[in-house]
Amino acid sequence: MKPQIFLLALILLLLPFAQGQEASQQPPASPNQQSSPSQMRGAHRQQMMEMHKQQIAAMKADVEKMKSSLAQMETNVASIRDATEKGRWQANVDLWTTMIGHMEQMLNHMQSMGPGMMGAGMGLASSPQTGTKPQ
Repeated sequence: MKPQIFLLALILLLLPFAQGQEASQQPPASPNQQSSPSQMRGAHRQQMMEMHKQQIAAMKADVEKMKSSLAQMETNVASIRDATEKGRWQANVDLWTTMIGHMEQMLNHMQSMGPGMMGAGMGLASSPQTGTKPQ
């Protein structure tokens, strides 16, 4: 019985020293670690919203450049006299018209969705219930 009391007393005496070493070995908490989970989610959401706005702005700029190039192509096609060559260029114009129309539809879709929804329709976003990718 005496050795058990001695061990218990020894453990109780050394416990504060062990706790002090653990505290000194841990790196200081960064500002992010001091934030609550809801604050971290809010910051992440804000970041995602900003990225979403940037992506939409970039896509709008791309569509406008493509429209400008397409208008130049249409002007050039009107000046072509050779029927074969004109047919070739008109097919190219038709292709780009379709492509730009598709990009405009995608842009409108992106604008109507929030930043967290971008991958949901494509199987890329995680499921909100489980946090895993859909099968």
